[in-house]
Amino acid sequence: MSQPPPPDPDRPPSPWEPPPPGQEPFPAQEPSSGYGPPAGQEPPPSGYGPPSYEQQPAYGQPSYEQPGQPPHAPQWGHQPPYAPQGPYGQYGPPSPGPTRGTNVLAILSLVFAFVFSPAGIVLGHLAKRQLRTSGEEGDQLATWGLILSYVFTGLGLLICCGWIALVAFAGVGDTTY
Repeated sequence: MSQPPPPDPDRPPSPWEPPPPGQEPFPAQEPSSGYGPPAGQEPPPSGYGPPSYEQQPAYGQPSYEQPGQPPHAPQWGHQPPYAPQGPYGQYGPPSPGPTRGTNVLAILSLVFAFVFSPAGIVLGHLAKRQLRTSGEEGDQLATWGLILSYVFTGLGLLICCGWIALVAFAGVGDTTY
């Protein structure tokens, strides 16, 4: 039979091999109660690490603090106190004050862009002038009213010019005497 090779002194011991005879697998420890730090070590500062049962009062018992000393650190499993709740019925921050409504000419500019676009152009420019001085809302309505009015007016002019050109060219070749 073959013998295992002699152990190499530079190689660390393997956790899968049994320890050599005369050597314990784990260093000897002093017996402890199972609670708190191991023997020979100081306990961690208050508020760190696992809860210390010697410092906590029993469940349901009041904690007795000495006057003039800071209160106990927050214990494990306890929630911090909630912030005070505001009064009911208030939603969001207060409004800055009464606001003015939307400019009527801006609304009419958008409406007339679809009905009669040249009137929408005039109303849009009047609305923009009023909005600069009055502080009312409706600047975007007036802008869209102007854009759509100019687009529809341009399309209308193209259609009219196209129709006139069609009638003019169609009538040139139809001369009967």
